[in-house]
Amino acid sequence: MKKINVTDTILRDAHQSLIATRMRLDDMLPICDKLDKVGYWSLEVWGGATFDACVRFLKEDPWERLRKLRAALPNTRLQMLLRGQNLLGYRHYSDDVVKAFVAKAAANGIDVFRVFDAMNDVRNLQVAIQAVKAAGKHAQGTLCYTTSPVHTIDAFVEQAKAMQAMGVDSIAIKDMAGLLTPFATFDLVKALKDAVDLPLFIHSHDTAGLGSMCQLKAIEAGADNIDTAISSFAWGTSHAGTESMVAALRGTPYDTGLDLEAIQEIGMYFHAVRKKYHQFESEFTAVDTRVQINQVPGGMMSNLANQLKEQGALGRINEVFEEIPRVREDLGFPPLVTPTSQIVGTQAVFNVLAGERYKTITNEVKLYLQGRYGKAPGKVNEALRKQAIGSEDVIDVRPADLLKPEMSKLREEIGTLAKTEEDVLTFAMFPDIGRKFLEERAAGTLKPEELLPEPVAGAAAPSSEGTPTEFVIDVHGESYRVDITGVSVKGDGKRHFYLSLDGMPEEVVFEPLNSFIAGGPGKRKQASGPGHVATTMPGNIVDVLVKEGDSVKVGQAVLVTEAMKMETEVQAPIAGKVTAVHVAKGDRVNPGEVLIEIEA
Repeated sequence: MKKINVTDTILRDAHQSLIATRMRLDDMLPICDKLDKVGYWSLEVWGGATFDACVRFLKEDPWERLRKLRAALPNTRLQMLLRGQNLLGYRHYSDDVVKAFVAKAAANGIDVFRVFDAMNDVRNLQVAIQAVKAAGKHAQGTLCYTTSPVHTIDAFVEQAKAMQAMGVDSIAIKDMAGLLTPFATFDLVKALKDAVDLPLFIHSHDTAGLGSMCQLKAIEAGADNIDTAISSFAWGTSHAGTESMVAALRGTPYDTGLDLEAIQEIGMYFHAVRKKYHQFESEFTAVDTRVQINQVPGGMMSNLANQLKEQGALGRINEVFEEIPRVREDLGFPPLVTPTSQIVGTQAVFNVLAGERYKTITNEVKLYLQGRYGKAPGKVNEALRKQAIGSEDVIDVRPADLLKPEMSKLREEIGTLAKTEEDVLTFAMFPDIGRKFLEERAAGTLKPEELLPEPVAGAAAPSSEGTPTEFVIDVHGESYRVDITGVSVKGDGKRHFYLSLDGMPEEVVFEPLNSFIAGGPGKRKQASGPGHVATTMPGNIVDVLVKEGDSVKVGQAVLVTEAMKMETEVQAPIAGKVTAVHVAKGDRVNPGEVLIEIEA
């Protein structure tokens, strides 16, 4: 028996799983001194979706976040989650980008790199592991745990042996969806410890309510380290509570040696912090044994609910959960972890909202079926593959072998907006939002998304002297913030609301029902003719592939749109000549709007 080490996920996976990765650095730094004194084996602080959320929503430089956390946590190992050849983006990067990114992450403060591949294709781990070792840091090879006809204990053991041969310093079982059961955990851990002489880490989400039981059985089978989350951000789609596991092991040969009272004090701090992010809370992040069927991981659960809410389709989330296992089987049973969770989840959303399976196939699904993400664990649906890629060849080499070096081209493309090599890498991860971030930084206009005030139970209706009630309304793709700062009924019998739009107070009179005359039509007319090109999902225009006067064929791609971080080609419904193009790159579009007109 031995002391069990603890990695706390409070600064990364815990809030990714429960509040859509929205915790800001300003809420982390004040408690870092106390976190640093706990004695954790490591703190997970970076990677996963945090890089994306920093740039996209929080308008924080993720590299600056890492440097500040490094300075605030001088005595604790800092850990990150790295998606192998995907790094922190949603595609494979060339080897020179992978090496540059790992080197800079190490230089800015990361000590432990948990490296995984969404397909469990060890070829996609090779260069990242080599880069971590070259930087003198701890390389942790990762098994993405899932269940399917092709995911057996023997298969996981063989993967662990292959990673050991690559020189990893430890092995992690990453149970991102909470699929492990206690006795399955014992059997897997025992088999791995018998076959591989490396420290073994267990990372299991509590989505099915089994997390702490799985960790205890893992410890009994020989695991060395457990991942937990401070109680105020624990359980449900997050992890077993740190305090609970420390208490459970206290006074036993497995005692963590951590100060329970100190951790409880930290928990109270984060209990108050969580209230600030109430708008990102989701009803789909509590304990739910359905995960044993739909296999949706914690971070995906909260983000999927948030994205469906943005599409106005939150009520159909259960249909999406039912569709996800079907899509996963069609794709050969990939583990559901970024980016495959996003690829499968988004395709499931398209299938449900379109009312027809694979009416629209995302570009990422096409690349997946071509082998561009690696080897599928099981057999894919060949009819779907033919529909998606036609007669194109399926690759069977390491996908990155087909990629040319990118760093020089990236430096040239971003130009003087990049002040450091880290800026170039930010642009590499997310070309569009990365460029926008760097432009806003240069202009001094970085502004994070607004946090809504905490709701007050039993509060009276707003008055002109009270705190305003805020709404965000979308009109023809444009978002407006509206504050109601007062309400009254005047002598004319009409209700008068005092609104503030972008800081300008206005008195708005609500006329009696039926006396209001609607304004003119939206900026784009609704599709009604056979040559009208429209989308089925709200999103943004990534690229316009045709111009007025071009001749197009039926099924030819004319637009590329982005919804839920996935790109989709929009195809010509008829053959003919393009008579009008109503959109440009970057435009926001809504379902049913005419984006391009084609005349037969």
